Order: sequence, then C-alpha cells, then structure tokens
Amino acid sequence: MAESIKDKVAIVGMGCTKFGERWDAGPTDLIVEAVSEAIADAGIELKDIQAVWFGTMETGFSGQVVAGALQLPYIPITRVENACASAAESLRNAAFAVAAGAYDIVLAVGCEKLKDAGYGGLGAAFPGLKHPVYGASIEIGGAPGRFALAATRYFYRYGLSPEEGKRVLAMISVKSHYFGARNPRAHLRMEVTIDQVLNAPIIAWPLGLFDCCGVTDGAAAAILVPAHMAKSFRDDYVLIKGFGISIGPGWGKEDTRYDFTHWEETERAARQAYEMAGITNPRKELDMIECHDCFSISELICMESLFISERGQAPEDVKKGANIPPGHPRLRELLGGKPDEPLPLEGEIPINISGGLKSFGHPVGASGCREVYEIYKQIQGKAEEPSRQLKNVRLGLAHNQGGHPGMFQCGITIVGARD
Repeated sequence: MAESIKDKVAIVGMGCTKFGERWDAGPTDLIVEAVSEAIADAGIELKDIQAVWFGTMETGFSGQVVAGALQLPYIPITRVENACASAAESLRNAAFAVAAGAYDIVLAVGCEKLKDAGYGGLGAAFPGLKHPVYGASIEIGGAPGRFALAATRYFYRYGLSPEEGKRVLAMISVKSHYFGARNPRAHLRMEVTIDQVLNAPIIAWPLGLFDCCGVTDGAAAAILVPAHMAKSFRDDYVLIKGFGISIGPGWGKEDTRYDFTHWEETERAARQAYEMAGITNPRKELDMIECHDCFSISELICMESLFISERGQAPEDVKKGANIPPGHPRLRELLGGKPDEPLPLEGEIPINISGGLKSFGHPVGASGCREVYEIYKQIQGKAEEPSRQLKNVRLGLAHNQGGHPGMFQCGITIVGARD
C-alpha cells in the first residue's frame, strides 16, 4: 500500500530573489542569488548538496544551467518542466527522493528569465500551438482570451451582472496590490483603487490591465532533508505535508460541453494533497493559501476548486473579506468600505498575502517555489514587512496551474509547522 509523504521531509532553508524586470541579472545571477540565501538559511555549504532538481519552462534545457551557475561538482541535476507548475515539480521530485532515502540533503530551485526574451508575454514562445496528442489548434486569444472566456461564463452561470462581476474581480486585484506594495521583493509595488482597476484599459473583456499578472524575472530555492535530521539544522524547520499533481487530457479547448467555471485539474490535485496531509476541511484547517492568480478570475475560481468556497459562492466570500487577514484598515478603505469596520468574514482564509502572481510577479518556472517561500516565512514568523505577518500560521497551501482553461497542469504543495 502506498504511503503518505506527510512529515517525512523537511525544508530547512529557502531563498528567493527580488522579482521584476531584472535587466541587471541573467539566469546565472538569479540562481546564485536564490540558492545563496537558501544555503545560508540552512547553515550548509554548496558542497553539502547531494542532488538538485531544477524547474524552468524555457530558461535553459538541461541541468547544466544550475551546474554552471553554482559550479557544482558532478552531482545529479535533473531539469523538470510542467509549464507554470514547474517549481512545484522540482519540490515534489526532490522531496520524494529524500523520502525514498536516496539522498540526505537536496536542492530544489526554480528560475525563469523572461523580460529580455525579445517579445512581450508568453504567446510568442508557442507559435502554432497544437493539442499534444491530437494536433488540433488550441490557441484562441492567448491566455487573456481563454481566461476571459472563463470570467464571462462564470458571470453567466452564477447570475452576476457584468458590473458586479467586474467589481468582484477588482476587489481581488486591489487586495493583491495592497500586499505587493508591502513586500520588498515584489515586482509591482503599488496600491490600486477599485476605480483604477475598473477603468483600466481592457486586455480581453472583462479582464483589464490590473486583472492580469505580468511577465517577470526571478528565482526561488529550497533545501530539503529527511525530517528526522531537520532539528540538527534549525528548530523552526517546516515539514512537507502533501503534494498533488494533476494534468488534464486537454479537450476543454475543443469540447463545447466544457463549462470553464471550475478547474478540474485543481480539484483532482487538491484531493490528492488533502488526502496525503490528512485535511478534511481545508477552509478551517488551512491558515493561508498562495494561489496561482495569473488573472483575477483565476483566484476566484481557485477558491472553489480548492474547496474553500462552495461553487458559485466565491464572489460573496470576496465581498465579505474571507480572503483577507484582519487588521488592515487601509485595505478596507481601498476596497470601498469603512476603515474601522471589519468585513463579515475577514480573516477566514487569507489568500496571496505575498501579493500573488498579480503583484509579486510570475517568472513561470519559479512561482511554485516562491509561493512555498512565503508560507515558510509566515510559519516562522519572519515575513519581511511586519504588517504582512499573519498570526499563528501552522499550515499553508501553494497552488500552481499552468496552461489555459481546458488544458491545465496543476501542482499543489502543502507545508506545515513542526508539531
């Protein structure tokens, strides 16, 4: 019978670069920056690392990228790729190698260098995109177009007027920018108001400029060891509780029955991870979530596909503040409320307190590890900006989702504090 990985592997060190338009740094610089912080955090040296898993979508095509950057001495390095879930894959593969007893100290690192690729966004990276098996064309409007279809279908299915739907999405973007503005490593460090989001230029209706995350450079890294060894590295280590990886067959882009309003891949991956972690009521048991908000509609549907909100109820949860932590009067004001009046569900399940992909940034191959970095620091009580520090974080979930509605690959990582 298969065993759960719960509590078998510990994270004893993590590092993350500043995300942004890093014209000052190439892939080597970004990897060195993230890994240097991780090994210093773990109290080890490079020579102690026995194997590496490297997640990236298009920043290099073998482990040589990391070997060259770190000048590693002929150790195993495996490049993994699963679109935006690549960093989740690097963590998962590294953790299972440790759990299997193959290694004692391993490195998982994700990196993407996109800003000086010579084109905007990601669309030009996939000319003539086809279904991987059946060959049919699957490109309709690129990522903004596909997620716009999800938004309009969601509005229709659950009876939201265009104005109401747009406002709910704007509340998500306002929240993300509020916390990104308070995160020194974030890409887009500025507050925005509801009116700014609602009146921004449209990218693909109903998604405006502030509903879409940007393309970003960055890297993140983690040092993993067997749980029984963790205390020899640090007292406040963080334990792996569960993983989930799910990849759909991709027919949603051709199947007229595809409803666009829930992420089946996320639901399947969440069930896997919850079962491993022993979670039966995620809304009550999780203390925070870092989710893949490549677009504001992504966070809304993710709340339901992670079983945090009932289907069709995420807009009400957003309006009532379930996805924001308590004690942020300025955020209440930006959301159109009264600073001194807490929202009805405020603090139930804080989401993207880092700023999320929307504000922190999205270097594709690094985002999954970066999300875990935020949870790791929150569990330790070491959020860089004290106003972002949550109270009593014991268990958190990182959610990555690559592709477009109808053709997703989803990775979920659940980590928690030591008992």
